[in-house]
Amino acid sequence: MLLAIDCGNTNTVFSIWDGARFLATWRISTDHKRTADEYFVWLSSLLALTKTEARVSEAIISSTVPRVVFNLRVLCDRYFNCRPLVVGKPECALPVPPRVDLGVTVGPDRLVNTVSSFDRHGGNLIVVDFGTATTFDVVDHDGAYVGGVIAPGVNLSLEALHMAAAALPHVDISKPATAIGTNTVACMQSGVYWGYIGLIEGIVREVRRERAAPMKVIATGGLASLFAQGTELFDSIEDDLTMHGLVLINDFNKETA
Repeated sequence: MLLAIDCGNTNTVFSIWDGARFLATWRISTDHKRTADEYFVWLSSLLALTKTEARVSEAIISSTVPRVVFNLRVLCDRYFNCRPLVVGKPECALPVPPRVDLGVTVGPDRLVNTVSSFDRHGGNLIVVDFGTATTFDVVDHDGAYVGGVIAPGVNLSLEALHMAAAALPHVDISKPATAIGTNTVACMQSGVYWGYIGLIEGIVREVRRERAAPMKVIATGGLASLFAQGTELFDSIEDDLTMHGLVLINDFNKETA
């Protein structure tokens, strides 16, 4: 079975793929100090609790935090006796290489989302990923990543607002009942929610203006469903986009080995 690991700035997701479906998916906070042994204790405990009979024989890692990759490699080597593929490394091939400026390193999560979205929707896409940062990935007609946009993430913006303005509290993001807030929390929630709707629609509009072909918009990430309530922009919302992409990249490398 395949162990797919998606390490983001905030959380790391582990999924077990049996060749036909994901048997289980778990999430843990990202911490570069966490050792391979700690990962295994946590992971094996969850496997036992969910009664998932999984014998991992291969693994693939996508990580936007380089410092955690070493311990994840050790986890796979020591406890599962396999050498993991690491997206973005030379030994991990992609179906279509990215077309960006020479010498530029593209985030592994963006490469994985590109492969996944192209498999499901074809080319000419804008993939909006609501993570620690809000990213917009442009997928060409043949499935190549050709650039994009990086904006501050929603929760990051809320935290910055709270920290920089002494009188403003920490608030959770939600869709406000009205655009005009009648108290401080409602005003902040409205500003962030409708501000991000404007940001998303504005960036997508500009990307579409620069492209010759019509562009579909695919949304992923934890807040995608929330922001879909405020716009009709998204053609599809996909929670498992990154994990699906990791499976595809792993299969592609096995086929071309």
